[in-house]
Amino acid sequence: MKSITLLFTFLTTTLASAQISYTGFIDKYPIELVTDVYSDGVGSAVYMYSNFDTPIALDAKLSGKTLTLIEKDKNGKQSAKFILQNYNAKSNQLSGTWKDNLGKELKIILNRVFDLQDDKKIDWSGKEILQSVSFKDKYFKVVLSKSKDDFEAKVTAVKIIEKKTDKLIQKFNVECQLLGTNNISIDDYNFDGILDFSVYEGGTAGPDSTSLYFLYNPQTGKYFESSFSGSSLEFDSKTRRIYEHSQCCAGASQMDAEYKVANNKMILVKKTCLEYDQKKGGLKKVKCD
Repeated sequence: MKSITLLFTFLTTTLASAQISYTGFIDKYPIELVTDVYSDGVGSAVYMYSNFDTPIALDAKLSGKTLTLIEKDKNGKQSAKFILQNYNAKSNQLSGTWKDNLGKELKIILNRVFDLQDDKKIDWSGKEILQSVSFKDKYFKVVLSKSKDDFEAKVTAVKIIEKKTDKLIQKFNVECQLLGTNNISIDDYNFDGILDFSVYEGGTAGPDSTSLYFLYNPQTGKYFESSFSGSSLEFDSKTRRIYEHSQCCAGASQMDAEYKVANNKMILVKKTCLEYDQKKGGLKKVKCD
């Protein structure tokens, strides 16, 4: 079973993170890079070659003044790495070396485009963050906006862009919390054998989170926003069922539901509600609202 739930601790952690967008070159090849490194030196990043437009996820580790970004193959083994010496998140330009496991080395030059941390006290809109997942022929960017009174930037739109040509295929206006390069997930949400996508919408410090689900219409070749909704939805392609789980009050109240999909709609199959019984000292089944 594949869970699309993204833990909200990413946003609520006490560690500050620097989400920075760069453009530049690996040797003669133009690239785009987004880093998200926490104050403890651990983080993630994503980059893509501008001529191919396929995002590649990276693990990030800052040790002293050296930022290392690790690229892995499909088996999870290191295949290449970025080594950025004298790293400073405030620097407008970075330089370093790209190395693969065969010993090939290429020079890296990066120019900072924007830093979300730097722009916290001013109004801005229209900035875009590359997403770490993509389709075979399309990739995603989320559009951000923020007023000086907002604590965090918000995702206000999602762009679906054709690879290699950078042609805008579709744009959806949304209002979602920002998860950096991980706002978009890909799965077959209606079990028709075709990949769809979702956008992380929001959540709490507990397990509950919500997303917006966009399904592919093979007749039009376009995506449309579905009516799928629920807390922490999980999609099981084997049983062709959607499972929902939510809880509140430190687990004293819980709900589990199972749905099937018909005509691109979620149809409730069964629902169970539990509440804490102080006399029994445990959860008991109650009537669902």
